[in-house]
Amino acid sequence: MAILGPLNQGYPDRIKRELSILYEVSNAMRTTLKLDQIFYMILTGLTSHEGLGFNRAMLFLVNDKENVLEGKMGIGPHSGEEADKIWKGIEQADLSLEDLLNSYDKFKRDSESKLNILVKGIKIPITEDMGILALTILEGMPFEVTTEDAKKKVSPILKNLLSTDFFVTVPLKTKEKTLGAILVDNIFTKKPITKSDIRILTMFANHAGLAIENSRLYEETEYLSKTDWLTKLWNSGELHKTLAKEVEKGRIGDRNLSVLMIDIDNFKPYNDSMGHREGDEAIKRIASILSQKSRREDFVARYGGEEFTIIMPNTSKQIATIISERLRKEIAESFASMELPQNIYHLTISIGISTFPYDGADKDTLIHKADIALYEAKRTGKNKVCAYNPRLEKGLFGFGKKK
Repeated sequence: MAILGPLNQGYPDRIKRELSILYEVSNAMRTTLKLDQIFYMILTGLTSHEGLGFNRAMLFLVNDKENVLEGKMGIGPHSGEEADKIWKGIEQADLSLEDLLNSYDKFKRDSESKLNILVKGIKIPITEDMGILALTILEGMPFEVTTEDAKKKVSPILKNLLSTDFFVTVPLKTKEKTLGAILVDNIFTKKPITKSDIRILTMFANHAGLAIENSRLYEETEYLSKTDWLTKLWNSGELHKTLAKEVEKGRIGDRNLSVLMIDIDNFKPYNDSMGHREGDEAIKRIASILSQKSRREDFVARYGGEEFTIIMPNTSKQIATIISERLRKEIAESFASMELPQNIYHLTISIGISTFPYDGADKDTLIHKADIALYEAKRTGKNKVCAYNPRLEKGLFGFGKKK
């Protein structure tokens, strides 16, 4: 902590301690770019006895698309009994702030606290009539709810869910905008929150806002590197990584895994006749249908060009065929009413299916076998689903798709 040496000279002990905490937590936040881990470090620094010592701390972020403030994480007890248990446990274990900041993995493994569950369920519209938390975002400044008059301005959502009467909110800001807000209270100890508390809390929030913004930018860049620019589906590189992991899970858990290789029928003449812009729009529409109509656990990727792949964990060939037929019909119906130039066919899809472990024990073999089944679907008329079986390879000379 040598960096704080000059600052500490002539400062009261409390300020020295607060600056040391700020320095320690800021340093810890620099060690990760994972957003949830940063949330945890921020809130732990605010609530631990070795930190700033608030009873509870909650973090909310702005959702710009919906214009709401969403609860992301809450750390602290939900009742007086729970508070005593937590504080005694920390005291007996003699945990330092550094120990607590490094306990994120344990926090993730443990069942979520009642407070954390409640906070994650909160959504507050960012309008002037929605109380103090919304005003913290709109005005970009701290609010103290320390009197009965101020208490009347508290959103009923907060009152009912968090049982909090007196608290302080501070905005999480960057140079350009307000990202969210932190709410702290001393609901159990009833210790007053002073002007000095709010000052250090505001300094703390400024550091936290920058750390959150950096993490968001990193996560956005990482996400973009894994997705296809046109369709926003996962890209081929991410597909191969995920399929390898799912094959291993299937092997360990003795479970089926199905792979769908999908190709757009009649795409080349459609693209040549309608133009590349319309071709791109068609690819985007098909990608959207595949994504929306697949199951939540399925992994949908753009394999390349007019080809897509869907990984279906824990799925038999029979179930994969049923789902494939539904997807095929959805897409055929989506394009069936389009007016097209003469000799241009409506777009449909053909699908080939392979299943682990029967058709292959590794990702490359599964993709290859699904591709063979896809070729058969194209060869025998298009707009159909074909599941792999070894007979398809007999007499197969050459390998290439009919577009």
